[in-house]
Amino acid sequence: MTTDRTDRPAKKPRWSRRNPFSAKVVANNLLTSPESDKEVRHLVLDIGESGLEYLPGDAVSVLPSNDPDLVAAIIARLGVPGETEITDRKGVQSLTNALTHGFEITSVSQYLLNHLATTLDNAVAADLLAADRAELDTWSRGRDVLDLLNLEPDWSPTPEALLAELRPLAARTYSISSAPHVHTDTLHLTPATVRHRATDAWGDGRDRGGAASAYLADRVQPGDLVGIYLTPNKSFRLPEPDTDIIMIGPGTGIAPFRGFLHHRSTESGSGRNWLFHGARHRDHDFLYREEISAMHTEGVLDRLDVAFSREQEEKVYVQHLMDGHGADIYHWLRDGAVLYVCGDADEMARSVDEALVAILTEHGPHDEVSARARIAELRAEGRYLRDVY
Repeated sequence: MTTDRTDRPAKKPRWSRRNPFSAKVVANNLLTSPESDKEVRHLVLDIGESGLEYLPGDAVSVLPSNDPDLVAAIIARLGVPGETEITDRKGVQSLTNALTHGFEITSVSQYLLNHLATTLDNAVAADLLAADRAELDTWSRGRDVLDLLNLEPDWSPTPEALLAELRPLAARTYSISSAPHVHTDTLHLTPATVRHRATDAWGDGRDRGGAASAYLADRVQPGDLVGIYLTPNKSFRLPEPDTDIIMIGPGTGIAPFRGFLHHRSTESGSGRNWLFHGARHRDHDFLYREEISAMHTEGVLDRLDVAFSREQEEKVYVQHLMDGHGADIYHWLRDGAVLYVCGDADEMARSVDEALVAILTEHGPHDEVSARARIAELRAEGRYLRDVY
């Protein structure tokens, strides 16, 4: 018996870094006010023809292209035409195309820094490599490949020699801030734009930006196509609809929780939803303010606590709000709630951990040692989930 191939169900496309889906930009709006010292955007991407299926808590990887002005400046520094052909593992392409789509140029290349120090005996590079990591990180913040080339003004490497010292351009991963059953055929992102303004120390008057965030903010308009692929996060899922959840997400850490809340608005379970959010100013950078406030008013969001860190003399962060609601947090956790944290891994996530230790110690039958052990148990039980970066 023969089978007609046309009767077989079509395979879903396997989108990946090597084979990204070209998603059309539906909207690209500024979320923060012009007065804010933070710049956060709301992007809506059309994925209706992609076959992509995501769940709240998942992430998406975006393939950026590099700033054409920086590409042109590096090519000018090399002193060769942008049409110069180079050969690499992808075949033959122009130098402009390689620097635009193929290599990391908006950050400091450790390989190139090491080449400057060891092969060219550059004193600045050698001192940086000999210093501790914190000093190197401070110097590197905002600097890029052109800065490294300018440490040796008389050195003019061939394009091939330069590219050999650079890393491939990597995708950047963002939490999805939508819910598939609510935002049909679309996927929403909430990226913060990384910008480094020119300083006297840099000496060249150039502003710099993050590879993907500045690409999305400055060079992507509605109607444009953005290469993406799904990055599932199976360890950051919603529980059953009858389970309470506590969400802690300052700044853009609110992104997955927006998806959580929209998803839960379609469910009939009895689980309560509590959000701790953090912003600098109520009127400038309270992300999704009207939408989140409406969810609170309508009862989708049972409890809402927002820390505005710059609206009083002493800075107030989400962990301080947790301290003020310690008894309730303890009771929610005791009764089975799942606690989520999304955002900065260095300061915020550690501070939340310490706040939880203090809450369990004050309101539960714990000393510090047993409180930390209980937190470890909550993680092992899948009831303390973190998406930190």
